[in-house]
Amino acid sequence: MALDFDRLRELRAADPAGIGRALAGRSRREVIRGDGRLFIVAADHPARGAIAVGSDATAMADRYELLERMALALSRPGVDGVLGTPDIIDDLAALGLLDDKIVVGSMNRGGLRGASFELDDRYTAYDVAAMARQGLDFAKTLIRVDLADAGTAPTLEATARAVDAAAAAGLPIMLEPFMSSRVNGKVVNDLSADAVILSTAIASGLGNSSAYTWMKLPVVPEMERVMAATTMPTLLLGGDNGGDPDETFASWEAALALPGVRGLTVGRTLLYPHDGDVAAAVDTAAGLVHRDLA
Repeated sequence: MALDFDRLRELRAADPAGIGRALAGRSRREVIRGDGRLFIVAADHPARGAIAVGSDATAMADRYELLERMALALSRPGVDGVLGTPDIIDDLAALGLLDDKIVVGSMNRGGLRGASFELDDRYTAYDVAAMARQGLDFAKTLIRVDLADAGTAPTLEATARAVDAAAAAGLPIMLEPFMSSRVNGKVVNDLSADAVILSTAIASGLGNSSAYTWMKLPVVPEMERVMAATTMPTLLLGGDNGGDPDETFASWEAALALPGVRGLTVGRTLLYPHDGDVAAAVDTAAGLVHRDLA
């Protein structure tokens, strides 16, 4: 897909206010419409220092290639929107790719991978006021809970205040919680059903209103038990693309049939598929979410 990167660079250098105009001028849509299900393509990984995909340590390092893959994904039927940090969203807006799409602003985490302060996950990208001002449609946070790390406490407090602000602004906010711990110095998320249930319970109680809170949860064994732990609308996350694609799609299909599951929010698995065919991977996922496309 041909994108005008010369214009993008010129806009950033000579007319930065043009990015705000592009965001303000895009055509917007209702978050829930049609079959009531959502398929969001995610690209908030680079801002938290996660540019690897599988065994390729720098797969997402080339911003131009990432934007081309994003543009292709957003052009496919059934893709409802995009999740990104301000740098990604601004690029996509300037390139004219956000019309009739749900834009989810990643508040991002300041606890960079491998840092001594990794679990002090204060938010470093969008805040609710900026998202409301720029006309974004949804907010997203990541919450890693390590009961042995004091950095978890300010993370939980910051998330509670973000939930407060989102509810006051009438802005839906998806929380992506994990129970985490350090294993050989590396922070690892516990993907057992019991751990996901516990993290969901903790995240659900954050803030002074849950009216606008959604969950963003991994697909794990015993997913029926996980979804029985919350009444909140839930999107499934995709994770990395290290597994067999057919098994991954099958697990998504089974989880999408559960009560409360509203769709998928997936990034690297679809943007950097094993066979390189972004359109085919996105179309397969879209057909799982929106059955009328299958």
